[in-house]
Amino acid sequence: MDKKIIIAIDGFSSTGKSTIAKRLAHELGYIYVDSGAMYRAITYFAIAKGYISEHKEDIAGLLNELPEIELDFIYNPELKHAEIYLNGINVEKQIRTMSVSSKVSIIATMGAVRKKLVELQQKIGAKRGVVMDGRDIGTVVFPDAELKLFLTASTEKRAKRRYQELIDKGQEEVSFNDVLSNIKLRDEIDSTRALSPLRKAPDAIEIDNTGMGIEWQYRRILKWSRQAIEKANQEHKEE
Repeated sequence: MDKKIIIAIDGFSSTGKSTIAKRLAHELGYIYVDSGAMYRAITYFAIAKGYISEHKEDIAGLLNELPEIELDFIYNPELKHAEIYLNGINVEKQIRTMSVSSKVSIIATMGAVRKKLVELQQKIGAKRGVVMDGRDIGTVVFPDAELKLFLTASTEKRAKRRYQELIDKGQEEVSFNDVLSNIKLRDEIDSTRALSPLRKAPDAIEIDNTGMGIEWQYRRILKWSRQAIEKANQEHKEE
C-alpha cells in the first residue's frame, strides 16, 4: 500500500486552487479540504448573526460563540467532492457570495479563529492522504507537507475568473469593478496581516497560471504529486 502524503496548495484568491485540489484529491483517492471554506463559513455565521456588517464589527460577540461553531466536510457523491456544513447545515452555496467575500479577510485576521481552524485542519490531516488548499497550508498548517504548491496570476485575470464564476451562479447584480476591488483588498489584507500572512513557502513550487490552461496545469501537478508519493514510499522503505 502506498504511503499517503499531504499536498498543500497555497496562493492568492481566484487562482484555481480549489478546482485543482478537488480534481487531484479525486484522482489520488485523497481527502480534499478547502480551508478557505472554513473561514468563509465562520464569516457567514458572523454576518447571519449580525456580528459583522457594513457598519458593525462585534468581534467580542463572535468570539464568545466561537466554541459553539462546528464545521464538517461531508462528501457529495454527485459532485465527487466534500461540501462544508456549519452546525449541521450545508452552507456551500451561501459562503460563495460577494457579501462573504468582502468580509472573510477580516475574520481570517482573528487569532482565535485561526487557532481553532488550524487545529481542526491539522487534526483532519493527521493520517495524511490529504489535499488541502488555502493561504498558509504549506507555511503554518503543514510545514512538513511532502508537496507544496503556490499558485498566482495577474489581478485582472483573477478578477475575470471570479466575476464569471459569480455570473454563472446567478449573481448578475455584481459588477466587475466591485470584484476587482474586492480581490485587490483581499490581497492586501492577506499579505500584510500579522498572523500567518499569505506567502510562498521556501520549498513550494510556484505556478503563475495567468495564461495557463487548466488541463496543462493539472497534468503537471498530478505528475509532481505522483513523484512526491513515489519519493515518500522510497524513503519509507529505507527507514
